[in-house]
Amino acid sequence: MVTGEEALTFPTDYPVKILGRPADDFRARVHAVMLRHAPDLDADQVSERLSANGNLSISYLLRAHSREQIEALVTDLKGCDGVMMLL
Repeated sequence: MVTGEEALTFPTDYPVKILGRPADDFRARVHAVMLRHAPDLDADQVSERLSANGNLSISYLLRAHSREQIEALVTDLKGCDGVMMLL
């Protein structure tokens, strides 16, 4: 079994999927949070998809440099208005 400290070696590519209700400014709010924590984010590593029930899924692949960076990002995304779930 791999423990938390052994699970990731930094820097690493780290996928983040955000699920939320589509709203006029949802994308902008989520993207602002992502850029705050990953300013080198590559726009080509972002994709979106609408689910059958109308929710929006935004997927990012970011270059993570530390566990603290990921933890801070997740904390801010959880507090972002409209975010229903993070994967």
